[in-house]
Amino acid sequence: MALAERQVRETTVQDGDAVQTTRQVENPVAEQDFHKNVAARVVWFIAGVILVLLGLRFLLALLGANAGSGFVSFVYSITAPLVAPFFGIFNYNFTAGQARFEMFTLLAMLIYALIAYGIAKLVTITSRATA
Repeated sequence: MALAERQVRETTVQDGDAVQTTRQVENPVAEQDFHKNVAARVVWFIAGVILVLLGLRFLLALLGANAGSGFVSFVYSITAPLVAPFFGIFNYNFTAGQARFEMFTLLAMLIYALIAYGIAKLVTITSRATA
């Protein structure tokens, strides 16, 4: 594996008898890895928000929360587009206020987590030359 190229800049300041040397090391590969790490963290943050909202939907549906409540209605309306592609997989019959086990919501959480994992891995792929 090839070593990362480094740029070194040295400055010497002489004040009377004291000599001060400043050395700055720049590593472009490490900086590039840092930006990829930030991108992966952004992907995981967005996925985390989606997964938390879907988890709230699952929990509210499991407990039979009243859809007339503002918060419950908000969660259902925000997550409806996220779970809509999974409605046909299992028999979906939305009845507000009745406790139900939404298997499609769990499946949506799994699929979105796998997609986030794939995107995060794709963002952090590096092609380094090997020696």
